[in-house]
Amino acid sequence: MARAKPPLEHSLLYTATLCLFAAGAVMVYSASSAESLLGPQGDPSYFLKRYLLFGALGLLALHFLSRHGLALVRRATGPLLAVSFGLTVAVMVPGIGVSVNGATRWIGAGPLQFQPSEILKVALVLWAAQVLASRPGCVKSVGTLFRPLLTVVAVACALLMAQPDMGTSMVICFALAALLVAAGTPLRILLRLGGGLAALALVLALAEPYRRERLTAFLDPWSDAGDTGFQAVQAMIAIGSGGLFGVGLGESVQKIFYLPEAHTDMILAIIGEELGLVGIAGLVALYGIIGYAGLRTAKAARDRHAKLLATGITSLVLCQAVLNFFAVMGMAPLTGVPLPLISYGGTNMIVLLGAMGILLDIASGRGKTRLRALDGGRDATDRDRGRRDGGARRARAGHSRRAAG
Repeated sequence: MARAKPPLEHSLLYTATLCLFAAGAVMVYSASSAESLLGPQGDPSYFLKRYLLFGALGLLALHFLSRHGLALVRRATGPLLAVSFGLTVAVMVPGIGVSVNGATRWIGAGPLQFQPSEILKVALVLWAAQVLASRPGCVKSVGTLFRPLLTVVAVACALLMAQPDMGTSMVICFALAALLVAAGTPLRILLRLGGGLAALALVLALAEPYRRERLTAFLDPWSDAGDTGFQAVQAMIAIGSGGLFGVGLGESVQKIFYLPEAHTDMILAIIGEELGLVGIAGLVALYGIIGYAGLRTAKAARDRHAKLLATGITSLVLCQAVLNFFAVMGMAPLTGVPLPLISYGGTNMIVLLGAMGILLDIASGRGKTRLRALDGGRDATDRDRGRRDGGARRARAGHSRRAAG
């Protein structure tokens, strides 16, 4: 029996995901080779090898979850959320959490480290979709939203801010906002929540000195181009140097000890320098394909939970991409959010590829809807046969009555 052709949405999501992963491998090598060769690693392909290793694990997760993801999510969302909360708390325990550049966000030792906040943000999206699907009436007021949903999200964001990790908190809030819109939350409630969050974000940005520096650097990075505005200025120089078609793959100057985090958070600047506006436009097109196919998948999904799940995962990827684009291009303060499926980062890569696997499972059209359609087809055939047989019997009976008369 011939295998059924996957829906268009499934093919688009799978192709765009693999294209982003492949582009990320090329650009991670290009952005990191000089630094890793001249640095303590002494190997130009050090970060590429690790990127491919993490990517291989993520692709295994993607292929497994693309077949069993939706069924697994229904059973495992609660335990996953509890584990991710526990790991996020453990980060702040002395002797367990690992500090890098003034932030304590990792657990592990040596090269084997992972970031629990990456697991937490996906777990929150999965849990929010489950809550909004099982309690559709909770979106009718702010009070009912807080009891099952927003209280847990607020606690999670408070834990992330303590690390500190405002970027991941922003990604969670934006993805949750998309879920609330998809769940039918009234506009007045969305405006109240959005206004409150904006005011809180401003207070938190002004409360910490390093956040104030990032905010002032965003407003005028050239006023302190050698210190607080250094990263933003170097990113602008890189993108400006690329022009329309770039200086050529591997020919970036900014990546050689000028632009900090060139292969992680700021990799878009290297793409802009080496591949120009055309390279950036290509990335926008790939993320646009994920957005288009993901939302079409949500629209066609078989039940409310699957619809909200597809919306949440799509929004999570797009919100992270948009925040990174805006920060690197100088349209928003730097937040430390990596470019999804492109930037070097083990936990982020594995978790996002796994989430894309769940989205592919929803897009595949497998499950109850197809089974019901097949059952309905058999029932329809039986009913149609019954109508034909019944119609033939009635026609014969009528002919016999006329003949007797």
